Amino acid sequence: MTATTPRASTPELIPVEEFFADPEFANPSLSPDGTRIAYLAPHRGRRNVWIRDIDQTHDDAVPVTHDTRRGITTYYWTDDPRWLLYLQDTDGNEDWHLHRVDLDDPDSPAVDLTPLEPGSRVVGAEPLPSDPGSVLVTMNRRPLFFDVFRIDVAAGETTLHREQDDPTASVLFDRSGEPAFRTALAPDGNLEISAIDATTGRVRLLRRLGGAEHPMGIHPQEVTADGRGLLVGSYQDGDDLRLVRIDHETGQETVIAAVDGHDLDISGTMLPGVLPPPIYTSRRTGEVLAARFVADRPHIEVLDPHFAEVHAALQELSDGVLATVSSDESGRRWVATFVHDRDPGVTWFYDHTTGDARLLFRAYPHRDPDTMAPMEPVGFPARDGLPLHGFLTLPVGVEPRNLPLVLVVHGGPWSHDAWGYSGDAQFLANRGYAVLQVDFRGSLGHGRRHVTAAIGEFARAMHDDLLDAVDWAVAGGYADPDRVGIYGGSYGGYAALVGVTVTPDRFAAAVDYVGISDLAHFMRTLPPFTRAFTVNNWQRYVGDPEIPEQEADMRARSPITMVDRIRTPLLVAQGANDVRVVQAESDNIVESLRRRGIPVEYLLAEDEGHGFANPENRVRLYRAIERHFAEHLGGRRTDPHRA
Repeated sequence: MTATTPRASTPELIPVEEFFADPEFANPSLSPDGTRIAYLAPHRGRRNVWIRDIDQTHDDAVPVTHDTRRGITTYYWTDDPRWLLYLQDTDGNEDWHLHRVDLDDPDSPAVDLTPLEPGSRVVGAEPLPSDPGSVLVTMNRRPLFFDVFRIDVAAGETTLHREQDDPTASVLFDRSGEPAFRTALAPDGNLEISAIDATTGRVRLLRRLGGAEHPMGIHPQEVTADGRGLLVGSYQDGDDLRLVRIDHETGQETVIAAVDGHDLDISGTMLPGVLPPPIYTSRRTGEVLAARFVADRPHIEVLDPHFAEVHAALQELSDGVLATVSSDESGRRWVATFVHDRDPGVTWFYDHTTGDARLLFRAYPHRDPDTMAPMEPVGFPARDGLPLHGFLTLPVGVEPRNLPLVLVVHGGPWSHDAWGYSGDAQFLANRGYAVLQVDFRGSLGHGRRHVTAAIGEFARAMHDDLLDAVDWAVAGGYADPDRVGIYGGSYGGYAALVGVTVTPDRFAAAVDYVGISDLAHFMRTLPPFTRAFTVNNWQRYVGDPEIPEQEADMRARSPITMVDRIRTPLLVAQGANDVRVVQAESDNIVESLRRRGIPVEYLLAEDEGHGFANPENRVRLYRAIERHFAEHLGGRRTDPHRA
């Protein structure tokens, strides 16, 4: 990519309130019979679930949830047209409960089907085709064990379906609800996949996978439609993550989908139904339709002949990439969303029998995609030769030379940036900044070697990768080296703090959003049930705080121990109910700076967790970010006199 002349006139500044309002339409899905569509839309100041007939408009839709405290993200149709389910926590504490809504009486109060003690949560709900009216729900009524329960939706009755004997284990069920496979962590950190005999219940080891190359566990984990195979992501003997089938009887691996030089995209397993899935499956049969792979633009590898026809027709509807799809039981009617770098979301209806297709809605119908900035894939080597991938978003209507630049660092760190609409990137580009996102080592999606290259490299080579990315942008003429900012959330917040402590002269401004300041304290304050799962991520990549030598190394790489080096203007944002990165991680940084008389702005939201979900808090945060970067990097802002 090379610098070019301005592409268009400079667009108007889009108000923060418009940029970070809840979408007018989001997360659509089709009812099993294909007659209704559910989606999220604002109601009573929060995202709530609405229902309408497929041929109706939003004017005819009915809100069926009525939350006024926190927006809803995840919901489920059931096989009974009367009931709909959704997950909700309290002010971002991630203690998810499963609630039931009566679609015949949508104004009646929702029923909590999973009244749990504090610290326990629901982590998933799945239909049970063999037992109509029931769902399988995984939750930790026992704080350290996630057991599986069968819930009769109408009656609200809960029955233990499978009790776990190992806090690291998961049992995978076939479509009849019978246990078919078991995955678990071995003492050495390897991941073990076993078959469960349907008659005797005996567990038989089939495969062992290296744990360090799967820091977030094996994803996906899905029993095949016939119950005789398990679909997982595996590197096998190569560097690319493939979709493979492990046979229940023999343990033999068969490649189902692979794309040379590209990884299966497992990011959707972190937020099912919201992010695009790694595997698209038939609602009726459970057969695999397609798989999603990481690429400059996400790649859909179609596997089913019938879906190939559907996908070809869907591709004609948008110049984006297919994101989520849902269909009726017959596979005739489809509702599809698409990702696009300049449009925050479009949803189409398609009837494969008639060929009828129509736009259902856009997430932000008043947003003009032509005023948004293209997200361009870029690549360059790290200083040790490791290939790095990223995205550069340049402001529209501005000569792309010597611009103020914001390095936006993704969280995880075991995730990745992807081509598509980024509110952060578009907001900052609209304010006149070049925006650089880079998949530093440890990011998933770029091969086994890339992810494991991060072992032991927190605040070391992982930080060097970010510096190398900035150097690339400066050398290419895009960025002014004296006007570079760094911003990120979670691990990205840690990276921002590392940036202003390890390299205090490199950045002119920084934003730490729910970021880690003390690695050992962070690990000690994780929810107790998560600790069994840290063997192949935090412990393997960073260290074990219970081992004195490793704790000392962790402290040496923690910004809190280098806080006296900070002189960069810093903005810190934190949710008071964050159970992943607790409030003390931000408090300690801020208090230390204030004791030294170093200016620091601190936004603490009492009704938020690991990230700000409520629109008024997002607006408050991004007004502060706009003001902070404008003051220290020189970008545009909407109202320089507004606090």
